[in-house]
Amino acid sequence: MRMRGQKCSGINVCPCDSALLIHTLMIITTRVMMEEKLDLISKCIRTFQDFPTKGIPFKDIFPILKDPKALTAVMDLFEEHVRNSYPQLDLIVGLDARGFLFGPLLAQRLGVGFAPIRKKGKLPGPTLSVAYSLEYAQAEAEMQEDAVSEGQKILIIDDLLATGGTLCAACELIRQQKAEVLGCLVLVELKDLNGSDKLKPTPVFSLIQY
Repeated sequence: MRMRGQKCSGINVCPCDSALLIHTLMIITTRVMMEEKLDLISKCIRTFQDFPTKGIPFKDIFPILKDPKALTAVMDLFEEHVRNSYPQLDLIVGLDARGFLFGPLLAQRLGVGFAPIRKKGKLPGPTLSVAYSLEYAQAEAEMQEDAVSEGQKILIIDDLLATGGTLCAACELIRQQKAEVLGCLVLVELKDLNGSDKLKPTPVFSLIQY
């Protein structure tokens, strides 16, 4: 029987060193896999200049939906972040309309519910609404009064963060119903427009930054 620290094939084996090596390799592997997923997602995003109005560089995320591997990568990264950062979560709220693409998928993975925030006039029954400014227009966000319960812990998801107007309106709607906004998740963030600053102190998690 070989005792701890005894030489084996000319090499001193220390269990603590082996554990540290395995842990380090796991961290490196995880980081490599994350970078590969981010690279796959990034390659699927296209830019169209002057859309919907002149001067706006539109980030088209729809090619991600045509690529099952890219869509899976998006959901994997969102899920990993939420599980690591928000052990207590009650509801995912998605913004009209591309937040609806990712929100229900993420909610299903996490075993929580999903609720939509829509443009004004699109929801039946009693609603709450908040007016806000987009980078190229004025708009109003609306939510059904019973979509969120008092005290619920909520994450908001959308495809893109630009000036932050839409997400700010969503946060205000949720707080009007006395629920807690834990944070915001976006696929793409346009850093030059400082939308995350407008949302402070609410944290923003983005997969791809421009």
